[in-house]
Parts: sequence; structure tokens; C-alpha cells
Amino acid sequence: MKLLVIGSGGREHALVWKLAQSPHLTHLWCAPGNAGIAAERLVHNQSVVECVPLTAEDLPRLLAFAQEHHADLTVVGPDHPLAMGIVDLFQSHGLRIWGPNRKAAQFESSKVFAQSFLERHGIPTAPAGTFTDPALASRFAASLGGRCAVKADGLALGKGVIICRDMAQADRAIEDILVRKTFGAAGDQLVIQELLQGMELSLHALCDGVTAHLFPTSQDHKRALDDDQGPNTGGMGAYSPTPFLTESELNHVRQVILDPWLQGCAADGIDYRGLLYPGIMLTAAGPKVLEFNARFGDPETQVYLTRLENDLVELLEACVNGTLDRVALQWSQTASVCVIMASGGYPGSYARGKIISGLAEASQLRNTKVFHAGTARQGDRIVTSGGRVLGVTAWAADLPSARTAAYRAVDQIKFEDACFRRDIASKAL
Repeated sequence: MKLLVIGSGGREHALVWKLAQSPHLTHLWCAPGNAGIAAERLVHNQSVVECVPLTAEDLPRLLAFAQEHHADLTVVGPDHPLAMGIVDLFQSHGLRIWGPNRKAAQFESSKVFAQSFLERHGIPTAPAGTFTDPALASRFAASLGGRCAVKADGLALGKGVIICRDMAQADRAIEDILVRKTFGAAGDQLVIQELLQGMELSLHALCDGVTAHLFPTSQDHKRALDDDQGPNTGGMGAYSPTPFLTESELNHVRQVILDPWLQGCAADGIDYRGLLYPGIMLTAAGPKVLEFNARFGDPETQVYLTRLENDLVELLEACVNGTLDRVALQWSQTASVCVIMASGGYPGSYARGKIISGLAEASQLRNTKVFHAGTARQGDRIVTSGGRVLGVTAWAADLPSARTAAYRAVDQIKFEDACFRRDIASKAL
């Protein structure tokens, strides 16, 4: 079986690493990939994963590549090509592809769409309003005392949510999004949600249009600095499982969020095949949905796939074929922790081309995997090429041991102005 993965980040490296373990694969491409992905080999025949110099948004050339090389399945990692309709495009040409179609991808590509869906189908979420007029938006924020989440409607690289504690912050956020267009066209509309209090978790579920299999819990760390300080980022680390939901409580989440979501999709004619990632807040009044994502989280993918015992190729095939009801997810009893090492200045401006050392030493540590995100090869050296550079991941019998192992590996790796949080998973401990 020949497979094409689309994307270049840590999520895609984790997907490639896990997919490469499948005995079904004889060839694996990644477009465009990164320096770490290019070093992976298939377990079945030891062939090297080939990185293809095509961007994730270049849909016509990706289609042509998949056709020319007879890819049996294409796996889409990032949100942008899904929102652009890559699934619809490939399917219209008779190609098999994993991920939600354009209509289904609106759960992530439009906060307005998602909020309306939640309210229409009675899925618990925060009181919210949708606005294009700054004055009306400010009036609604004032009704919440300024304590709100101001969200750009469209995709904004995971940074389009501004948490506000007072009216000065709320008005500034509204001005930035609607007037200054900080997030470009993604901010043509915005959603303002009441600021929920509680513990935030990431949930994931594989879906085949009818059946959804819920993953164990994980927790992302969005803020750039320790103790949840600093600006929002695409994610500075994650761990799984969390201690905040028992099995019965997770089942309750399924009943009040996932089941009504499936029923709502059926009622609205949405054929959702792929990965649904709802961010939820555990409030005093019960679990509530903060937002939906239409793909694997990053860095949640890194901790989930180091715990998943199934053949990932078989799971993705079941999603596409509509046979997920015949499959049971199998998880190891280990805990996994991922620490993101980022370029200095991220999520703002940052320099590229910094030489990375210590990768070989970190990779030799037991039950440790360094997933590449913003890296490139420069001669015989690996250098930085993005904001989030590496996802240093370790797994062990318990969370404290996994956390210690992850930071032991982080300490082996050096590059100029490297920054990372020292408190990943501390909320659980």
C-alpha cells in the first residue's frame, strides 16, 4: 500500500512515525515534510520516507502527485487544506483521502458555524454572540463584564483566540480583530464567548460518518510561558492521560457532547470522516465545548500516538470505509509527555537557521522520541526553520516518570535562543 501524508509539522512527523510501523505500507511520501520526517523508515521494508517539495495548500499539484504515483490513501494533517476542500477535490477524481470534507471542516474553519451548531443541537457551551460591528461586539462584551473570549471566525494558526479579563482588554481584542485585521480575513467576523471557569482538556475522536471512537483525555498548554502566562501559541506541550476525568465521567462527556454532535451531523447532512478534536472546559455546571478542531491536535498527536497500540493505517482505512464500528481502540497503560522547544520570540517574530545539537543523544534515551516540526537540513546539519521546532516526547509507566524523561531529553538538545515551558503536566501533579 502506498500512502501520502500532507503537512510539515510535529503532528505530521508523529503521524508518519506511527504509520511507518504498519506492515501494510510499502511506500510513504510526505508533502512537504521536514528534516525529521525525511529520516524515518518503513518497518515493513526499511524504505526511507520521501519528502516531496509541495506545500500543503498547493492542492492542484498535490492531486497531480497522488494521481501520478498512484497513492492508495492520502492523509491530511493540517487545517488549511481541509478548509480549502482538498478532500472534495481528491474524491471528485476518484482518490481515497482521510479527513473531513469542506462542509465538515467548517467546525474548525468557522467559529460562527461551530457556535451556531452547538446552540442549535443543545450541546453545552458558553453563552456567545457573533458580530461584524465593533460597537455591537463591545456592547455584548460589556454585558459579560469584559470577561470573555474573543475569537476570530476563521483559521489563525491556533492564535485567533484572545482571553479578556476586563473591558479594556475586550475592546482592544475587538479592535485588533475587526478593525486592525490582525488575523486578516479570518477576522471578518468574530465570536465572543463568556469566559468559562474550570479545567480545560483536549478530547479527540475518530469518526467515520456514523460511528465515533473517543480517545483517552489529554491536556494542551497554549500559553507561551510557565504558569499559563504570555500570549497564546499553537501549543507548548501536552500530556496524556489526565487525572481530571474518571472513565464514568468521560462516558458522561460522550453522552452530552459527542452523541448529540453525531446526531446533529446526521440532521444537518454533514458526513464527518476524520478526526474531531473538541476543546472542553470542565465547569462546575458540567463539561462545555470551547471550540472544535477538524484534525489531530498538535502537540496532542505526539502523546496519543506514542500510546496507541492499533495499526494506524487500519484505523484511518476504517474511517474512510465507514467500518469503524468493527474496530476497538487499544491504548497502552503508559503516560506520555511532550515538551515543545520553540524559537526565541515565538509566537511573535523569530530567527531561523539556528544549528540544533544533541538530537542523536536525546534519541538514544529509552522510550523517547524527538518529533520535528520547524526543522530543515542544511548540509550535514539540522537547523531551525519555524516557530515550534521540536516536540520532545517520552513515555513511561506513570506521569511523573514520563515528565522527568521528557525533560531529560530536552536538556540534551541545544540551539540558540531555544525556549520551552518547564511546567508541562504540572497541573496533573
